[in-house]
Amino acid sequence: MSFIASLITALIALLVYRSSAKVPDQRNQMMIRSIALLIGGLAVLSAAWRNLTIIPAGNVGVLESFGQIDPQPLQPGIHLTHPFADITQFSTRLRDVKETIEATSQEGLAFNLDVSLQYRLQPEKATEVYQTIGSDESEIVVSRFRSTVREVTASYPAVAIYSSRRQEVAQKLRDRLNQQLNPLGFKIEEALLREVILPESLQVAVQEKLQAEQESQQMTFTLAKERQEAERKRIEAKGTADAQRILAEGTSERSLQLRTIEATEKLAASENAKIVILGGSGTLPMTLQLNANPSNTP
Repeated sequence: MSFIASLITALIALLVYRSSAKVPDQRNQMMIRSIALLIGGLAVLSAAWRNLTIIPAGNVGVLESFGQIDPQPLQPGIHLTHPFADITQFSTRLRDVKETIEATSQEGLAFNLDVSLQYRLQPEKATEVYQTIGSDESEIVVSRFRSTVREVTASYPAVAIYSSRRQEVAQKLRDRLNQQLNPLGFKIEEALLREVILPESLQVAVQEKLQAEQESQQMTFTLAKERQEAERKRIEAKGTADAQRILAEGTSERSLQLRTIEATEKLAASENAKIVILGGSGTLPMTLQLNANPSNTP
C-alpha cells in the first residue's frame, strides 16, 4: 500500500507541476513547481526504497507474493524485490528456553526439573518452517520439549536423575529432541538439567544413600591397599628367605675347606717370609712352615 501511495503522490506532484504553468505570477509559479518537485522526488525515492529489503545479520527472510512463497530464503544483506512482496524474517541465532517442568521418575515419584533448551533455526529450512508452523515457532518447540522431558525422566530412577546418571539423562534428552525437531527445521545444541528438585524426605534419603556408597567405595579402596601391602611383605620375606638359603648353601664344610686351600696357596706363592698354620679343626693336620727369601740365605 505504501508503494501505491508513493506512486499516487508522485503522480499528483507531476500534475501540479504541469498545471503551474497557468499561474500568471512567475514567482508563485516557481514556488509551486519547486514544492511539487520536492514532493514528487520524495515520493519516487520512497517507492524505490520500498523495493529494497535489508536482512540483518543473524536472520533470514521468507518472501511471499500473491500467496506464492519463494523456496529460497533471503540471506543477510540488501535484496531488490518487487513492491507487492511480503517478507517475514526469522532469527537464526541461538535461543535459550528455560522451563520448570513437573516430571515423574521410574518409581512414580513426582519431582520438579529446572531445564534449559538451546536451539537454533536451520537457515535453509526457514521456508518450510514458515509454511508448516508460521512465524512463531516457540509454542511448538516448548510443548515438545516438555513432553520429551517427561518421557525421558519416566525411564530413570529418581536417584539416578539426581546424581549418577544426570549427564546421561541430558544426552538422551538432547538426542530425542533432535529426532523430533530436526525434521521441522530446528537444530538442538544443548539440553541442560540445571537443577533437580526432589521432595525433602526423598532428598535426605538420596543423600544418605550416596554417603553410604562413598564410604563403601572408600572401604573397598582401603582393603585393596592392605592386600597390596600384604603381598609386598610376602614377596619381601620370600626374597629374604631365598637369600639366606643361598648363603647357607655357599658356606658348607667342603666349600670352606676349598676356600682355605686356595687362600693358602696364594699366600705360599708370595715372596715374603711367612708362617702358615693349617688345621685346628681336627680334619686337617697342623703344619708349621718357614719360607725365607733365597736372596737372604748365606
